[in-house]
Amino acid sequence: MRSTTPLDRDRVVATTRRVDDDPRLLASLTAGDFAFWHDGAGIVARGVAGRVPAARVGEVLSGAESEGAEVPGTGPVAVGALPFDPALTATATMVIPARVWRRDAEGRTWLTVVSRGDAGPVPGDGLQPVSPRRADMIYQEWAGALDTALRSIGEGAIDKVVLARQVTVEAATDFSIGEVVQRLRADQPGCYVFAAEGLVGASPELLVERHGARVRSRPMAGTSRRNDEPALVQLEASSKDRREHALVVDTVVRRLEELGLAPVVASSPHAEPFSDLAHIVTDVVATVPSDAPSALELALALHPTPAVAGTPAEAALALIASLEAQPRGRYGGPVGWVDGHGDGEFAVALRCAEVRGNRAVLYAGAGIVAGSTSQGEWRETETKLEAMRRALAAH
Repeated sequence: MRSTTPLDRDRVVATTRRVDDDPRLLASLTAGDFAFWHDGAGIVARGVAGRVPAARVGEVLSGAESEGAEVPGTGPVAVGALPFDPALTATATMVIPARVWRRDAEGRTWLTVVSRGDAGPVPGDGLQPVSPRRADMIYQEWAGALDTALRSIGEGAIDKVVLARQVTVEAATDFSIGEVVQRLRADQPGCYVFAAEGLVGASPELLVERHGARVRSRPMAGTSRRNDEPALVQLEASSKDRREHALVVDTVVRRLEELGLAPVVASSPHAEPFSDLAHIVTDVVATVPSDAPSALELALALHPTPAVAGTPAEAALALIASLEAQPRGRYGGPVGWVDGHGDGEFAVALRCAEVRGNRAVLYAGAGIVAGSTSQGEWRETETKLEAMRRALAAH
């Protein structure tokens, strides 16, 4: 077992300075690195100064010593992808990277170098991603699972459940994380492109971000397999998709209120295109005091939303565990970063794959509500898998 040190001996020291922009930061990513990128800005992290249980991240970061620029995402940060299963977050860890590059939308770049001083290792053990041990789900299994879910919905046990499946692909040689990330950036505009110790993807869904006094969440649910103008109009008019979307928005607003925030629904539900697909999106914002929950605390409070689990959450999670062939691992969980001031960004880990050497396990899910069909939802997951398939096939 890894040795640990008491909290009062934890010592994280960070120095930040402005550096020249490096256009190869993302292209040079390796399996152990972290990246979180959106609209030309984001962070890249390398090395491990320590691993910290998610529940202790705030304590460790707030006690760190920091010199240099105080730009969100600089100084000591914690990064990572957390498991989908909420019961596992208590033992999940995040990484305090040894080096962090932060690039803003104007191309300005800062480098933070982190050390542990003399205190020894930061407590915590690494999260071991789950890889499937059984064959990928076939259509007949999917149809049977969906029929069971629809019976539960018809009986009033649940309003919605999200079913997911996995597809395994192998290549003759190892996949390049940097190349996959670069392809996703080019192919998935508007998405949050991420890499977290082998979990790679491009998610359209912002779980939560906190920048100073501003908190924003961007829940989405309801999907069209086309993204042209007629499809967007049809999606916005779909009573099934709007009902599914409302379940997610209502849950996000309620959970933020339970944290003492006063969220405001800042936009009406509207359809937006994301590469091959379109989704119904709503912006939810709140203004908070400086001592409000951190971005990580907000992410943990919001996860899992009905967009990735269903509602009521407890019943949906139990049904997922009984119907899906393998555990989801980090698929559908929060992925992102938080700094010592509580600022940060977390997306939902969607449109992603666990990549290990020449093997990749791809994930996709679909929200099941009254009116869903097995063929329609299977086709939806096929479309959602295409982004990762293309990114990997170019290998």
